[in-house]
Amino acid sequence: MLRLKLSTGIVLAALIAVLGVTSIALARTQTAAAKIVTVKATEFHFALSTRTARHGLFIFKVTNRGHVKHDFKIAGKKTPLIAPGKSATLRVTLTKGPHKYICTVIGHAAAGMKGTFRAT
Repeated sequence: MLRLKLSTGIVLAALIAVLGVTSIALARTQTAAAKIVTVKATEFHFALSTRTARHGLFIFKVTNRGHVKHDFKIAGKKTPLIAPGKSATLRVTLTKGPHKYICTVIGHAAAGMKGTFRAT
């Protein structure tokens, strides 16, 4: 009976270990599949590390290098207002085609904080 309990315990421990490794590998695969785009916001301009990439999951890492608060909106998703010197991350899935991005702070897009990102 003791041997059966030990065997069952070992099998359960091995199963838990395998499931843990599988979920870690899956999380890494999903993160690896995401495209990272760095965005620097200043008055009144966005500088993106790229403006074109294959469609799918994107992570926009937005850093405010300006002196006033900014945000970044694309495909219906938006960062919170980002204080000068701070950063925010936005995860969004983009379909093929052009996607407009803007700063939604009043007057900022009109002053130049806008553009188009193309997912191919």
